[in-house]
Amino acid sequence: MLKRFIFWDYPRASRPYDLIVGLILAFIFLTPRDWFHDQPRIPKASSIAMLPAEKGSSPFFVDAELLKNIPENQRVVKLTALLQKRTGNRHLQVIRVEPILDSEGELQGYMAFAQL
Repeated sequence: MLKRFIFWDYPRASRPYDLIVGLILAFIFLTPRDWFHDQPRIPKASSIAMLPAEKGSSPFFVDAELLKNIPENQRVVKLTALLQKRTGNRHLQVIRVEPILDSEGELQGYMAFAQL
């Protein structure tokens, strides 16, 4: 019986096949997260996204929450430091930051244009 189980030697739609599939599904969906030391995803992990380069500059989409309490005149400096840290490129320099608004005029994020 163990040999048949290991080599999955049961015909489809048979009672042993359905039982094994049921056990596999129960294991997948009912196993506690702690058994595998699974950690929740890092919040705001995708708060910065690098977009395809255009005309010598690299655009980045930046979540609005990252610059929430930063005055407008300090955003370039703050983003330069943040992007240098995230990319590991000390020569990266943000040249301009533009707000991205939705159709209702609410701030969705920022486009930061940087030179590498």
